[in-house]
Amino acid sequence: MFDNLTGRLSGVIKTLRGEARLTESNIQKALREVRMALLEADVALPVIKDFIARINEKAVGQEVMNSLTPGQALVGVVHQELVDIMGGEKADINLSTVPPAVILMAGLQGAGKTTSSGKLAKWLMEQKKKKVLLVSCDIYRPAAIQQLELLAQQTGADFFPVQTGQKPGEIGAAALDYARKHHHDVLIVDTAGRLGIDEAMMQEISELEALLQPIETLFVVDAMQGQDAVNTAKAFSEALPLTGVILTKLDGDARGGAALSVKQITGKPIKFAGVAEKLTGLEAFHPDRMASRILGMGDVLSLIEEAQRSADQDEAQKLMKKMKSGKGFDLDDFKMQFQQMKKMGGMSAMMDKLPAHLSQAAQNVNVDDKTIGRTEAIINAMTQQERTKPEILKASRKRRIAAGSGVSVQEVNRLLSQFEQARKMMKMMKKGGMSKMMRGLKGMFPRA
Repeated sequence: MFDNLTGRLSGVIKTLRGEARLTESNIQKALREVRMALLEADVALPVIKDFIARINEKAVGQEVMNSLTPGQALVGVVHQELVDIMGGEKADINLSTVPPAVILMAGLQGAGKTTSSGKLAKWLMEQKKKKVLLVSCDIYRPAAIQQLELLAQQTGADFFPVQTGQKPGEIGAAALDYARKHHHDVLIVDTAGRLGIDEAMMQEISELEALLQPIETLFVVDAMQGQDAVNTAKAFSEALPLTGVILTKLDGDARGGAALSVKQITGKPIKFAGVAEKLTGLEAFHPDRMASRILGMGDVLSLIEEAQRSADQDEAQKLMKKMKSGKGFDLDDFKMQFQQMKKMGGMSAMMDKLPAHLSQAAQNVNVDDKTIGRTEAIINAMTQQERTKPEILKASRKRRIAAGSGVSVQEVNRLLSQFEQARKMMKMMKKGGMSKMMRGLKGMFPRA
């Protein structure tokens, strides 16, 4: 999402190389570029003005300490200000109340409330070990109720059924009573949305809020809406006692202005970010990590945490031993790596969290679920001996494998070539060559 903004800010930093210190002259030129970058990213104008003024105040005349260049000094100032406008400290979800803790989900139709409700239920169950009940008060869209019920089944959360003719307030009260009697820790209430702000919707959700007294009222906003998202957030914050924001579709192609604007406009912290369509695609929002990503520094901490959540620890230990010895890496290990990558959202999700200089080295890599599925099918069509000793794969065996996996012999050959490159990268990692390994990825997969 932030590729363009990252590129523009990196360009600003480069212009300051060679200067001895930040002065009124060179900082003003740099700030004009920063202002243009933020405008292009669709950041709210009041936020931009305040942001630029604070950077100007802190950066002008700042001494370059030790080996820091002016560009690096400016990065430090910009990074801190980006952190501040996105909320400063990470804001945790508040569950400190007598169970069940009620979480009310608010937002416009299409913003992703229902999907986010399911994702949040899964996150609470996995990260906080909570017993969760889901309920939909969207009586205007039966499909939304069915969708939430399906999400409950997929996540393992409980679902409170809605009776025909019930009003939102009746549904909410009945669900709360059920949650109390059945010892649920959290009740997540999905509400009705509209295509735009209207009085009837605001009245309905205000009544629900007054009835249920939620510990958290989360505003769900689509990051791809840009300025519209910020204006909508402001309207909801004026009508409801919001406690936080869930920013959805942060993995999309939008310019990212909502992420940089919504906290300052509403005064409410971003608590979660939707980073993928899958039910695991909800992350706690860390302003400092997001600021690092915007400045091209990557978010390696989040990448490590995701790997720890997704990885099979026993398999990971076995692979580490093989990497250390430099021997024994076979096609079963190769398949396992693809499966782990799939669990983490695919190669693009991983690259998004890497520092710019590493992600650029692999910018031509395109590994999607379809590619991973074909890889698994080809390897599954092999015998155990063939997976362990791929060097025995001659023409006749390749034809059999291609027929068994429904692909061409060329695709089998391509997979074997990729495997050989992966084996070489394992040797590079053994020698500590991370940057060499990332460069190796560039030729490992065909371009998109």
